[in-house]
Amino acid sequence: MAENRKTSAPFPTREAVLEFINEKPGYVGKREIARAFNLDAEQKRELKKLLRQLTIDGSLQRRRGRKYADVGTLPEVSVLNISRLDQHGDLMATPTPWPDDVPPPRIYMAPERKGQPALGIGDRVLARLTKLNDLEYKAKTIRRLASAPAKVLGVYHLGRDGGRLQPTDKRQKSEFIVPNDYDLGVRQGELVRAEVIRGKHLGLRQVRIVERLGHADGQSNISAIAVHENNIPDTFSKESLVDADGADEVALEGRMDLRNIPFVTIDGADARDFDDAVWAEPDPNVDGGWHIIVAIADVSWYVRPGSPLDHDARERGNSVYFPDRVVPMLPEALSNGLCSLRPGENRPCLAVHMWIASDGGLTRHNFVRGLMKSTARLTYSEVQTAHDGRPDGQTAPLMATVIEPLYGAFATLLKSRNCRSPLELDVPERRIEMSDGGTVRAITKRKRLDSHRLIEEFMITANVAAAETLEKQRQPCMYRIHDRPSKEKADALNQFLRSLDLQSAKGQVPQPRQFNQILSSVEGEPEAHMVNQMILRSQAQAEYSPHNIGHFGLALRHYAHFTSPIRRYADLLVHRALVSGLKLGAGGLDNHGEDFEDLAGHISATERRAAKAERDAADRFTALYLADQIGAEFAARVNGVSRAGLFVTLQETGADGLVPIRTLPNDYYDHDPILHTLTGTSHGLVFGLAQELEVRLEEAMPLTGGLIMTLVDGEQTALSNRPERRKNRVSDRRRGPKRRRGRRRS
Repeated sequence: MAENRKTSAPFPTREAVLEFINEKPGYVGKREIARAFNLDAEQKRELKKLLRQLTIDGSLQRRRGRKYADVGTLPEVSVLNISRLDQHGDLMATPTPWPDDVPPPRIYMAPERKGQPALGIGDRVLARLTKLNDLEYKAKTIRRLASAPAKVLGVYHLGRDGGRLQPTDKRQKSEFIVPNDYDLGVRQGELVRAEVIRGKHLGLRQVRIVERLGHADGQSNISAIAVHENNIPDTFSKESLVDADGADEVALEGRMDLRNIPFVTIDGADARDFDDAVWAEPDPNVDGGWHIIVAIADVSWYVRPGSPLDHDARERGNSVYFPDRVVPMLPEALSNGLCSLRPGENRPCLAVHMWIASDGGLTRHNFVRGLMKSTARLTYSEVQTAHDGRPDGQTAPLMATVIEPLYGAFATLLKSRNCRSPLELDVPERRIEMSDGGTVRAITKRKRLDSHRLIEEFMITANVAAAETLEKQRQPCMYRIHDRPSKEKADALNQFLRSLDLQSAKGQVPQPRQFNQILSSVEGEPEAHMVNQMILRSQAQAEYSPHNIGHFGLALRHYAHFTSPIRRYADLLVHRALVSGLKLGAGGLDNHGEDFEDLAGHISATERRAAKAERDAADRFTALYLADQIGAEFAARVNGVSRAGLFVTLQETGADGLVPIRTLPNDYYDHDPILHTLTGTSHGLVFGLAQELEVRLEEAMPLTGGLIMTLVDGEQTALSNRPERRKNRVSDRRRGPKRRRGRRRS
């Protein structure tokens, strides 16, 4: 009689095992994996070896009990630190421990059970996690743990009952008590760092002051608050400053002499450093073609791997720009001196020659290490005015030889851009103009000129050339990547677009061209701004990576930042890789190569840190500028809708503020997270994204950057701004899924 034996399946591939683990929530045991693939005893031993190898090379993470998960997965039960409030007032948490240079997932804390005290910043909890998507979790408290000290940045003042700390973070809704024993001798109005300590007084949490940072009054300290609040390094080591001050000008030896080429730099009028110069001429060998050169400051010559300058630059990751100052990545002796392409001065550069076909395509390119001398420092407005037929004394001599050829090459590059159809979003940018005395003179929308687009196209083309060259040379490359929208965001966007009777590519892989067609279909319509905002919010965040997945927004397969090594560490890494790969001399990658994997996470995080600090400072400068206009009325547009109320943007200045839900016309309001509306259940008033409103400024808080608004005529405004099409969609939604209830206006 034949023996009844189990038939084993083929041993799974590495990819199959990873895919199985990734699809499972939480951690998966070896036994569960073996059962899924029907493995026999011998194959189980092979599986053990494979799992060990996947753990060693970083593809999997392992916990006690021989459980495995994808590296981006959190355990179903985790210890969390309550870290902040988001813009809607929801508590956010961070896993603990968590590496400083890796962006954590977004974890939303569910409300505490009835009768339990609310959680606060600095609390630690053991929580059960539910995965919402690849980047987001929802957490529910299992039990509270001993709270770790949380750091608070704020301004000290004396109240009737003792010392108080007013937080600079507008998401912190309450003050802190400063016991006398813990005040460190601080004086009224000082900016301080503090730690949350155990206990409460008068219902408020207590803090211990650990660092005094100087007086907080006046506009001169607004940027300082943003620097300290976001932990941005703002001092250089002594060794770094000595190296920068001792740097010498570079000789021609070993470089190509480019000083006879009339390069020009084109930047904003308030630019503080000049790291790119451009030049163009018609290609004599190709009808309608162009020869373009983009020359970039040779920072890699001065900042060598492992040096004190390199250590400080790596720690910063990038420069941070505020309306009144800059926190540079490099010391001033380099950023504004030897690495700045100032006119009439010899400067070392890394230049790329690019040949453009008549259709705008990049046909070939060649990188050289050279010595250049800029002919002129021009501004965007000067160049545009000259091209429009009104040259001045500086631009008139450059018209035929420099400016018109630049615009000719730009027109040809636009053909390629239009063909590939990158994402064309309308994202207005505000400009805070400072007076010589350091006060805000005006807040305006930054103009978008053809001269801006010209430089942008030249830089994009040079960045593509850098990425392609490094791939060909098989050198490490720090790519600038931008993934397509996640499935969750794409589905939410499609549902929103269908509510407006707009066609969306359901089930198809999103392409920038499709988004552009949607934007074009609503151009000039009342909902144009709303659709633009929703498409913007659906996009993934651009980041740095040594692994190329392309750049979705630019519709490019190869892209790396090369053109700003004075202010971005990523560009410096690309320069070093080019120097090494093309054997252009000293200043390339070190003998062991750079750890691009870890660096990618670090500089992506420092970029987000800088963007937040710049945004925080802009909000505070704006609040200070508007502080003497309390009671004034402004035209505004809704940029966000939540259970807290309406987030609005003032159309004249771009300032952002909140219209609290309690100030809306008296009613119960349903919050629809798909249509982004608040709908009154009794009166039927609808407030929605992109709606135009008249608001009154009620409160401006320069310390936090917060602005509180109310509607000038709430009921009439909501009725007059309720398009028929949107009203019908809201009615249809009432038959759909249950919406979250907002607060009652009391």
